[in-house]
Amino acid sequence: MGETIDLKLHVWRQSGPNAPGRFEDYTHYAKAIPTHASFLEFLDIVNERLILAGIEPIAFDHDCREGICGMCGVVINGRPHGPRKATTTCQLHMRHFRNGEEIWVEPWRAKAFPIVKDLIVDRSAFDRIIQAGGYITARVGSAPDANAILIPKQVAEEAMDAAACIGCGACVAACPNGSASLFVAAKLGHFNSLPQGKPELDRRVLGMVTQHEKEGFGGCSNHYLCEAACPKEISVKWIAKMNRDFIRASLRYAPPVERKEGYG
Repeated sequence: MGETIDLKLHVWRQSGPNAPGRFEDYTHYAKAIPTHASFLEFLDIVNERLILAGIEPIAFDHDCREGICGMCGVVINGRPHGPRKATTTCQLHMRHFRNGEEIWVEPWRAKAFPIVKDLIVDRSAFDRIIQAGGYITARVGSAPDANAILIPKQVAEEAMDAAACIGCGACVAACPNGSASLFVAAKLGHFNSLPQGKPELDRRVLGMVTQHEKEGFGGCSNHYLCEAACPKEISVKWIAKMNRDFIRASLRYAPPVERKEGYG
């Protein structure tokens, strides 16, 4: 079985969106945990023991378990995805914890991410922000050859940097304002950097930023905690670009100012 550790585990339990929540102590079920296990496998082990004890298992999100889908996000000891930089919860392994260490696990905390149950939150606000970006309205015909549109290497690489965002919401959980600016900026940076996205740039940035506000996310105040918590290390430079694009688009599509008598 290899090396194992015992942990002092506290997990947030909440039966539903409107039910009161609380931390429960599961130290008894967090003993002899293999250090080669991932954090999600650790929760699986605890859940198996809870089921055998007749206790309802802990509800948590997961899917690919390969750091790709962004579903696994939880706050571990006050840090989204845990203590390891550029690491999702599913990529975090128990060898990074000390024997006897105390671990507190809770869901993302944000107004726009209501708790569904235990560690699961509703992140559908992200889907609506993406939908607000719309689609390419120009008739472009069938799919062109991959090399038909020449894209400078630097532009392609920057677009790929932005496209690395997996939409996990760690930026929201880390931000004291509950802002999703890094998520929105990364998606806009991906879509708008490439030539195919240029015709829709203004409409897209106006739509997605406006939807971000409607969903109840807070504003960015340059704490940079989003960048620090991002498992894909998305740069805050994309937020600056988003702000520039939004201001320009707002001025371009601002309603005309009515002139009143006696002025000008």
